[in-house]
Amino acid sequence: MTGKDMIAMSQEDLRRLAVIHKAIDKRVTQVEAAGILSLSDRQIRRIMTRVQEDGDKGVIHRSRGQPSHNATDLKIKNRAINLCKTTYEGFGPTLASEKLFERDKIEISREALRQWLKHEKLPYRDRKKRPHRQWRERRYHYGQMVQMDGSHHDWFEGRGPWCVLMGYIDDATGIPFAKFCPYEGSLTAMSGFKGYIKKHGIPLSVYLE
Repeated sequence: MTGKDMIAMSQEDLRRLAVIHKAIDKRVTQVEAAGILSLSDRQIRRIMTRVQEDGDKGVIHRSRGQPSHNATDLKIKNRAINLCKTTYEGFGPTLASEKLFERDKIEISREALRQWLKHEKLPYRDRKKRPHRQWRERRYHYGQMVQMDGSHHDWFEGRGPWCVLMGYIDDATGIPFAKFCPYEGSLTAMSGFKGYIKKHGIPLSVYLE
């Protein structure tokens, strides 16, 4: 065996490989393998695919031995922070993350951005606390008002990425319409609303939750 063909594995790699082979042979489920290795179902599926395609060396992450992505990640972080200091000065994490994605092609969760802004001590206006909801009478006729809201959840139970369900409900009848979106923002809200209009027509008013 040449040096080029040798595979350097740690004890953790060997343990991971044994579990992955059990998952491939269906002696354990992917969910069980994920629990044993403290990984997500998605990561387990990726590793299984690599092992099936590349052999046992597939259990080793392809980035091992390559330059770290930390430098690239740091550049993205610094760019996002600089934009928040200038172009999006004073923007809250939610709105800033939307603008970074829509305009600058920087995808970052609002919670991660919130931590960055906090660490950099960048001030922003907090979202005002919503007043206690008071009962209101529902509309009498279909199409008078549509309630719109987004719900973040692990909708695919680990079989896919977390996403947002943009929901639209006619206030009078409760007729629903929904669309899965990768994030909650102006573009996704309007995209879902366009779908609602195509199916149910234009409502007289929209109520944002």
